[in-house]
Amino acid sequence: MVTVTYHCPRCGAVAALDRDAYLADKCVTPDPLDGWKYIPAYELDGETDPGERADSADRRSAGSAAEPHDGVELVCGAAETDGEGCGEPYYLSFVRFEAGTEVEPDRPAAVDADFDFLRR
Repeated sequence: MVTVTYHCPRCGAVAALDRDAYLADKCVTPDPLDGWKYIPAYELDGETDPGERADSADRRSAGSAAEPHDGVELVCGAAETDGEGCGEPYYLSFVRFEAGTEVEPDRPAAVDADFDFLRR
């Protein structure tokens, strides 16, 4: 296990999670990605890598009580951040595959907008 740190996208406070050396992180966002399921950081049991999908047959044994998840919900200022931060939730999302193809999240229109700042 290694300690991996993540920055709150709002205030920059640092959160730390113990992770396996294999990472499949996609992004950290202030809002959850549409279609992704998140597990709260306080529900991590310390034995399972939070990046390991609970429904992955090749990584978890059948009959696991853990719910499938595609990321971790962190609360800035909670135990993972040593009590420092803005108190807002943010989301660590993992790479997700369906039928062998990586799933891309829907993005808000503002992200896809094409701005021409040189136009007068």
